[in-house]
Amino acid sequence: MTIESILSHPARAPEPELPPPAPGGAPLLGHAWSLLRDPLAFLSSLRDGGEVVRIGLGPKEAFAVNSPELVEKLLRSPDFLVGGALWDTLGVLLGQGVATSNGPRHRRQRRAVQPAFRADRIAAYGAVMTEEAQLAADRLRPGRTFDPAGEMFRVATRITARTLLHMEALDERSERLCTALGTVFSGLYRRMILSVGPLYRLPLPANRRFERALADLHRLVDEIIDDRRAQRAAGGTAEDNADDLLTALLQARDENGEPVDEQEVHDQVIGLLVAGGENVAKTLTWTLQLLAEHPEHERRLHEEVESVTGGAPVAFDDLKELAYMRNLITESMRIRPAVWIFTRVAAVDTTLGGYRIPAGTDIVYSPYAMQRDPRSFQEALVFDPDRWLPERATDAAHKAHQPFSTGNRKCPGDHFSMAELALILGTLVARWRFVQVPESDHTPQLGITLQPRLPLLRVEART
Repeated sequence: MTIESILSHPARAPEPELPPPAPGGAPLLGHAWSLLRDPLAFLSSLRDGGEVVRIGLGPKEAFAVNSPELVEKLLRSPDFLVGGALWDTLGVLLGQGVATSNGPRHRRQRRAVQPAFRADRIAAYGAVMTEEAQLAADRLRPGRTFDPAGEMFRVATRITARTLLHMEALDERSERLCTALGTVFSGLYRRMILSVGPLYRLPLPANRRFERALADLHRLVDEIIDDRRAQRAAGGTAEDNADDLLTALLQARDENGEPVDEQEVHDQVIGLLVAGGENVAKTLTWTLQLLAEHPEHERRLHEEVESVTGGAPVAFDDLKELAYMRNLITESMRIRPAVWIFTRVAAVDTTLGGYRIPAGTDIVYSPYAMQRDPRSFQEALVFDPDRWLPERATDAAHKAHQPFSTGNRKCPGDHFSMAELALILGTLVARWRFVQVPESDHTPQLGITLQPRLPLLRVEART
């Protein structure tokens, strides 16, 4: 063999290897038992195994991504699609709306909803947000103990319905939503962790409760759409409200210029109610709980609100002056994120972090684990809103904390949600102080979203 022959046939680069397996897997179940027993601790422990590791979930295997830099690449790469255990499970509820669809369908659906979240539209929604926040504050009574999760879901759902769907008279429907979604989300979580389809078709009490709640949720959405169709047919939609989101969805066209089908409108409405009610409600619940645990931050927030508003109700135009409010909400979403796990699926054979990712592989990453990682945050387990001051916030912190995602899957309602959170929170703390009670249990309770196990607070009037 000559030197020329060697040079004319250079050695092939070695194929990238699969990520290493995470330790602690069990026969048959893999890591599913660890994920079921203590999901937050398990996902947080994976960072010690490397930037990407393999985990077993019953008969399936997934890759967990633990590096903020690699998660950003994952979210921005066309090689990975919305899919995997979480989205496959949520598809039972959300169908093929903007949150769960991919490709041209997702781009078209996103274009349909985006105008509802323009800056001028959000400013116009401010009056409704303030009104609903005031009504929520009016429902509280001094000295009483209340469950913030239910109350915050009620106000968030009403705001979503009145602003984006232009609905009124929602009281009975909001109660049905609260009941149905709570049952559905609990059942969906079990289905996400253990994908054992035949088990969930058995006529067990939990399965029957799930099916009844899911059916009621779909009936409720059909009622909402039918009401709007009847209103439009009767000419009852005011001209200045003709561009609300539900009307836009009913008027939307597909890629061929044909009206979108009934199921797509249905799925889009469910997605709006779930995101607008569930995620906002959980963030507010955790924020009120954190304020009760940290009265020094509650005092600072109240002082800022009073200094900006002069005792008047918090209005949309006040939000730009409420810098501490923004930092406090951001820190609440960091340390207690409503959505604690996401999944993707590899669309093609690809690589990530130097590892081979075969097509069809489920990818898992945990905002909860990344946002409490001491490699990205000093004193990561300490609730510290001032860590988001410009002089303290680091690039590592911003990469690790993306509460509304990034890339083409970034939540289109991010500014809407931040305005809603600030107006509700500012209205509540202006009138009430929230105090911990002994019977409350702040232990995180896992479902599709994260909330305190028993989030009870006592209401005290401000003097």
